[in-house]
Amino acid sequence: MTDHYTRALAAAAYVRSMHRAEPRLAIILGSGLGNFATQVEAATTIDYGEIPGWPVSTVEGHSGRLVLGTMGGVNVVVMQGRVHAYEGYSMNEVTFPMRVLGLLGCTAVMVTNAAGGINKSYGEGALVAISDHINLTGTNAALGRNEPRFGLRKGAGQRFFDMSDAYSPKLRKLAHAEAERQGIPLPEGVYLAVLGPSYETPAEIRAFRVLGADLVGMSTVHEVIVARHMGIEVLGISLVTNMAAGVMDQAINHAEVMEMGRRVEAQFTSLVKALVPQVAAATAQDARTKDDCEARG
Repeated sequence: MTDHYTRALAAAAYVRSMHRAEPRLAIILGSGLGNFATQVEAATTIDYGEIPGWPVSTVEGHSGRLVLGTMGGVNVVVMQGRVHAYEGYSMNEVTFPMRVLGLLGCTAVMVTNAAGGINKSYGEGALVAISDHINLTGTNAALGRNEPRFGLRKGAGQRFFDMSDAYSPKLRKLAHAEAERQGIPLPEGVYLAVLGPSYETPAEIRAFRVLGADLVGMSTVHEVIVARHMGIEVLGISLVTNMAAGVMDQAINHAEVMEMGRRVEAQFTSLVKALVPQVAAATAQDARTKDDCEARG
């Protein structure tokens, strides 16, 4: 049976056969945010089903395409939708795309998602920089035999790895500065992940608020765990598509999640597009500094 690393290598090789330029930055688009991929220039588009081993999205709002090209002069790869464990996929399958993105050469990833707002100061349509997360999905993406070959950066790929700064403080600082320049409010918040697919109960939301959560959703944390295992820097941005159960006296449905994504598309696109060259430059500088320090012993 082919191991996970070999399967990821095969997928990366297929993507390279379709698009030769090595991406430096990956962007994962959540529910309702897929249109951002149209900003990629000189784009090569690959359906997930064409890539060996790549899981196919089954949820409305996740187009299931990989888009490679340039943005702001930076080689990027954009995931137009993701898969989730609630679709019946294993954790290895859910995080397989992140493994492939790392093998393609990405040193940074911008993860985005649609989230429910627990923090009452948020309004529907707010963009929030993720400062940390709480994993209540009941599992961990790094479960099982450790594969050190996925440790693409110096010091990565270890069995036990640090998650203190899972969401890069440096990249969050860039995001806040750019949001201020554009006049876009960008508070920070803690994202709590549940397994889904049912939305949370009001009692659960009250409990999550006590735990310190500001946002709730069904994705992202496992991708981030795997990214940090590989030494990839992470910037996370949530779109508050609805207030969580019990915060407002109204039912929650996926159609409204999709509609909110369309309503804030211009603001989201403006912010993320401006951040692409800044994030790429910051992570490239980090890599050069680290290489210099290691060379000096």
